[in-house]
Amino acid sequence: MPEMPEVQGLVDFLRTKLLPADAPPAVVSDVEVLSFSVLKTAGVPVEELRGQPVQGVERQGKFIILSAGGVHLVMHLAKAGWLRWSDALKPGRLRPGKGAMALRVRFAADDAGKEPGFDLTEAGTRKSLAVYLVRNLEEVPGIARLGPEALDVGFDEFAALLAGHSGQVKGLLRDQSVIAGIGNAYSDEILHAARLSPFANAAKLDADDAGRLFVAMRTTLEEAIATASGRPASALKDSKRKALRVHARTGEPCPVCGDTVREVSFADSSLQYCPTCQTGGRILADRRMSKLQK
Repeated sequence: MPEMPEVQGLVDFLRTKLLPADAPPAVVSDVEVLSFSVLKTAGVPVEELRGQPVQGVERQGKFIILSAGGVHLVMHLAKAGWLRWSDALKPGRLRPGKGAMALRVRFAADDAGKEPGFDLTEAGTRKSLAVYLVRNLEEVPGIARLGPEALDVGFDEFAALLAGHSGQVKGLLRDQSVIAGIGNAYSDEILHAARLSPFANAAKLDADDAGRLFVAMRTTLEEAIATASGRPASALKDSKRKALRVHARTGEPCPVCGDTVREVSFADSSLQYCPTCQTGGRILADRRMSKLQK
């Protein structure tokens, strides 16, 4: 799932293409909805974007927001969605309902007659990619309930969020209404860097634990954003995979201590951790009750 660093990388990439410093902004020429389930709003027709110059490309949490003509095209890539850019799309509209394609946005042709644009795609059969077309961003439920951006939170605010959350610390990090931008992968990475169990009770962390977690959150995200910066959309996935230290590395040696990275599986996701670095050598056994087994 794309998280804050990759989404910010996509936003930065789109800005270079759609809002170049040495040329006028790109103009939307067409929006093709290729999977009818992807569009979650009906109040603003896609036709309102046609002919409108791009006014901005921004990020909130894990949402990409493209604004044109006073309308916001809001995209959430969910678990298996991605944005694929082309400097020269093939002419002609696509037929809806074929393959992984969900949405295509075209922009006015350049001086060479090439029509650039991007596609939103989604792999697999479970469709959760979401697109909203709104005039007010608060009309998007996921944006309306976003908590503060992870990198905008100060330590005192962060400590208060921990103290007020009696659940597991991994759940707090992933809760977009508490802290925006972190998902499954980076919560694993942050907890590994902070040397904390994913099942630790957030409210019971002491001052040292809270301090390490805060520093790990900032450092992990800042480094990931720096890695994503300047990369084309096509390279962001691979750069993320290569940088991960424990997430999706079950069975591999921990890069810090050499212990074997372990996994806890759930119905539709999993987490990874290092027993030596994070749980005092203990293996997380009961995924539901969060018990530990030596």
